[in-house]
Amino acid sequence: MSNHYALILAGGSGTRFWPLSRNARPKQLLNLFGDTTLLNKTISRLEGLVPKENILILTNSLQEAAVREVAAELPAENIFAEPAKRDTAPAVALGIGLIAARDPHATMMVLPSDQLIEDTDAYQSIMRDALAAAENNEALVTVGIKPTWPCPSFGYIERGEPAKIDGPELSNLPHEVTRFREKPNSDLAEKFLSQGNFAWNAGMFIWSVHTVTQELEKHTPELAGFIHELRSSNDVRQTVDETFPSLTPISIDYALMEKASRVLNIEATFDWDDVGSWISVAKYLETQGDNNQTNTELAEIDSENNIIFNARKDSKIALLGVDDLIVVQTDDALLIANRHQADAIKNLGAQLPDELL
Repeated sequence: MSNHYALILAGGSGTRFWPLSRNARPKQLLNLFGDTTLLNKTISRLEGLVPKENILILTNSLQEAAVREVAAELPAENIFAEPAKRDTAPAVALGIGLIAARDPHATMMVLPSDQLIEDTDAYQSIMRDALAAAENNEALVTVGIKPTWPCPSFGYIERGEPAKIDGPELSNLPHEVTRFREKPNSDLAEKFLSQGNFAWNAGMFIWSVHTVTQELEKHTPELAGFIHELRSSNDVRQTVDETFPSLTPISIDYALMEKASRVLNIEATFDWDDVGSWISVAKYLETQGDNNQTNTELAEIDSENNIIFNARKDSKIALLGVDDLIVVQTDDALLIANRHQADAIKNLGAQLPDELL
């Protein structure tokens, strides 16, 4: 596995889980599920798949210090802060260039840092097969999640026939990808679910450096040029600082995946949760009283269907006659929200002082 690499994307904002999350410490850097962060869990799942010295993390300058603290077991040079916000395609190109400069024959995974996956054995089985498929075929490989409900908030991957591929026999057979579908409305999502050949796009990509660079040369030459510039650079940090901010902001789906010559999809057999809001977190909290989901012991009377998260160890939360609330307490802020408006918490930032963002 010496030529296997992982690129973990660990940027983003801290709006959905305010006040626990902040711009300098978003979801992947929080202890939402016990004593470890989602970023820690992402790194731990790679043990036995990728050497630690081959795990790279991309973040931003605002979050760099916290990422370095959480990922202290990785070499310092493997954590890289982007100098500007330029969407996922330039970020992925930066990661490809950094890896290509080390090993032009590498096969790499691109992974989000903020998804909850607990079944490590099943995860590694899928990723081993994805790596093998990418190593032995000129194709880009994706991992898709079997939909459990007609969610309109995810992009979808339309799966075609089982793929005929070279290389070793795989436990998890990939399918050809017919096309990528943008986030659908509810009616179209229902249709996708009933057809049965669609997967949620989880943002997990696996490819060889050679194949992905060839595809970028065809479809997004600006990013391919940036990769070649990084591979030949004598000062990578200077090259990134000078070139990256001028790259066109575009998502990796638009820039590459929707245009690539051949894309394969392996359907995940592991559990998966994108943990998109406090509603998602609530599923993993203990239940107290009448369906009050909490990380702390409550005093409660005639209260039901509340979500309580207390980050302060020196305080007590009591509920009396209230239903369907989200209550989150930190050292410097208190959120009280209707649980049916969990997705709108991100909109509070416009009314908050900078020191609370």
